[in-house]
Amino acid sequence: MKKILITGGAGFIGSHVVRRFTTQYPTYQIYNLDALTYAGNLENLSDIDALPNYHFVKGDITDAAFIDELFQLHDFTGVIHLAAESHVDRSISDPLSFVMTNVVGTANLLNAARKAWKDELGKPDRTRLFYHVSTDEVYGELHDPNEFFLETTKYDPRSPYSASKASSDHFVRAYHATYKLPVVISNCSNNYGPNHFPEKLIPLMIHNIIQNKPLPVYGKGENVRDWLYVEDHARAIDVIFHKGMVGETYNIGGHNEWKNLDLVLLLCKTMDEKLGREAGTSEKLITYVTDRAGHDLRYAIDATKLKNELAWEPSLQFAEGLERTVDWYLNNTAWLENVTSGTYQKYYEGMYAIR
Repeated sequence: MKKILITGGAGFIGSHVVRRFTTQYPTYQIYNLDALTYAGNLENLSDIDALPNYHFVKGDITDAAFIDELFQLHDFTGVIHLAAESHVDRSISDPLSFVMTNVVGTANLLNAARKAWKDELGKPDRTRLFYHVSTDEVYGELHDPNEFFLETTKYDPRSPYSASKASSDHFVRAYHATYKLPVVISNCSNNYGPNHFPEKLIPLMIHNIIQNKPLPVYGKGENVRDWLYVEDHARAIDVIFHKGMVGETYNIGGHNEWKNLDLVLLLCKTMDEKLGREAGTSEKLITYVTDRAGHDLRYAIDATKLKNELAWEPSLQFAEGLERTVDWYLNNTAWLENVTSGTYQKYYEGMYAIR
């Protein structure tokens, strides 16, 4: 029996990973560790909450004593580490919180795993695994339209967020080299899909269009991102966790580049059609705002290694994925209202760790 600790499992990507592992592998015991900050929402997992192989633990990965105790209480065979502060704008205004969660928190988990698995480190059989989920932002930015991020691309983080994730990647590799901790790392492109907190581009635009609020676009909207449907990301994490080679890094991308402005225009068109509004109505809400400090021009992932070695590819075309996403938000307006108002957080006040 596998006992897997998934950190950040109440968040956007984490909730999709938790759902996949609990439903696809009913013999696994899945422990969802989340601090339930603003981006963590147990409503994201209400459909699987009663499953017998699902366990929720409220706790903070920056609390080393708590993490050590959790590893002592449960003989985890694997860790999938997604818990992170991830919004670049927030990292610019409050960089130290990103250092604490993304760097110190990751080091706490690595150290707890090292101590708990000490008798098995260095053995050739793959009985334990620490899987660290990272971002393409650690690579910096691309200027050549024919260039893509490879697993061997030199790190060049340009925001406090990406610097904190780059640091955590280095700690994971250092624990593998120094202590023989069995690890894998993946670096993914921008995700989109259901349950995404509306501070990120796509859910923010959907929410603001529904509310007839301005659609803020940084600079001229020329920054390019590679978009990956979140369920495809969860599927990639699944295959890497089960089949990836220890010590390796895998890039996960959607093969789907869009300029921010073009994406917003597509969303405006799609939302006007879905809401029965006159064509061009939502486009009038676009408002250009001062560009973000250090705003990277372009990210683009080359996921050839993942395809060739583990036979993973994105399953959805962007048009289908975006329509599914828009439909989900339109059909879940109560969820959207709860997270934008903060109502959902009152239910977690005073909640103690469930172990």
